[in-house]
Amino acid sequence: MQDITNSADVELLVKTFYSNLLLNEEVKPIFEHVDFEKHMPHMIAFWEFVLLDKEGYTTNVFDKHVNLPLKAEHFDIWLNAFENTVNGLFEGENAQKAIFRAKTIAFSFESKMKQMGKI
Repeated sequence: MQDITNSADVELLVKTFYSNLLLNEEVKPIFEHVDFEKHMPHMIAFWEFVLLDKEGYTTNVFDKHVNLPLKAEHFDIWLNAFENTVNGLFEGENAQKAIFRAKTIAFSFESKMKQMGKI
């Protein structure tokens, strides 16, 4: 296996991850209203920004998720699916960086949403 090194790798990661995540019956209803074909380029751009330092992504990711009907257990499901996807496709420094950043994002979002009384 190789590391995440380019945009094609990030696209593979993001598309595979969401394909896997949406198989989970607990989280699938949360994303029923999302047009993934339209939203996918934004998600790929976010992870390109995070993993490849690619410029151009300026959206506040938390604001896009704060009003979703999330529960605390959804963060573990999301994180496990992400980690399993990364580990199934890649190995190396950026792969580990992806997992670390995902853990940071999950912790941050869950903490903020708890403070706001959303979960």
